[in-house]
Amino acid sequence: TVTGLGFDLVDLERSAGGLLRVTIDLPWQAPQPGEPAAPEKFVTVEDCETVTRQLQYLLEVEGVDYRRLEVGSPGIDRPLRHEADYQRFQGEVIDLTLKAPIGASGGAVAANREKFRGTLERAADGVMWQVVWSDEPPVKPGQRVSKKREPAPLQALTFALGDVQQARLAPIVNFKGRRAGS
Repeated sequence: TVTGLGFDLVDLERSAGGLLRVTIDLPWQAPQPGEPAAPEKFVTVEDCETVTRQLQYLLEVEGVDYRRLEVGSPGIDRPLRHEADYQRFQGEVIDLTLKAPIGASGGAVAANREKFRGTLERAADGVMWQVVWSDEPPVKPGQRVSKKREPAPLQALTFALGDVQQARLAPIVNFKGRRAGS
């Protein structure tokens, strides 16, 4: 029903107390090589109302037991589930949790670490993905930084989508926009 209305089903959650939560997003098309990326469109309140009405009819006809239905957009900590999600948010900061702990290349990362935050990039082989980060603490506003100071080395963790337990966009709040400063 959701895809028939022209939306992607991002998440479906049924919780105690009869809450049925449906998360939708607008479909994303990868830009063609040589073409500029189209401006991103977002789910509106009217979109959520449309999907809610259709789902209420469907759930009544199907006899699904629920008390409350919530339809919403993924928000700033959107989950990444499919290959297309990783392609869409390449270059963004993500929070990554692996199914099993592994170490990272290019640095001293504990072998039992399974949670990472860094920039999502395509690995050199073009098949795997990697998350890249620096353990250098962020500079506080007004703090002087010596030009002679060596930046902390970048570290990278290469992973396959099958290794991922959970991946989400990092909920970075910046009132100048997500891409400000880049």
